[in-house]
Amino acid sequence: MKSTVVLFVLALIVATVSAAALGESNAERMARGLPPRAPRKLYNRATGVEASKPKPSSKPPPSCSTGPIQCCDKVVKADNPIAALLLGLLGIVLGPDVEVGLTCSPLSVIGIGGGSCSANAVCCENNSHGGLISIGCIPIIL
Repeated sequence: MKSTVVLFVLALIVATVSAAALGESNAERMARGLPPRAPRKLYNRATGVEASKPKPSSKPPPSCSTGPIQCCDKVVKADNPIAALLLGLLGIVLGPDVEVGLTCSPLSVIGIGGGSCSANAVCCENNSHGGLISIGCIPIIL
């Protein structure tokens, strides 16, 4: 009976130590049915000093003179088969080297506060086709 209790306590200690392993992500914990760990504090409680945070950029946000910055799923040349089909259906004739954006939305609609685009952030000359296609697009860096 004593050896069973000792083995149980030993197994419990081993399980607890392995669950508390450093470097374990919350995804790994949740995959095993454990709750996620609380986020780390960005300040030292003993000194009350905040940890160093990255400083915001001093450069102004990018802008377009032709309208709002667009976030497009794809940016391709006008001679791309999908782009050529859409341009043909809309009756638009462009040179083969013109960059067009497909499935575009104004950046202010996508990101809260207007600052995020997970696809292609572009500045386009003509955004008047309901987001289906934007013409004359130039990639920009946010």
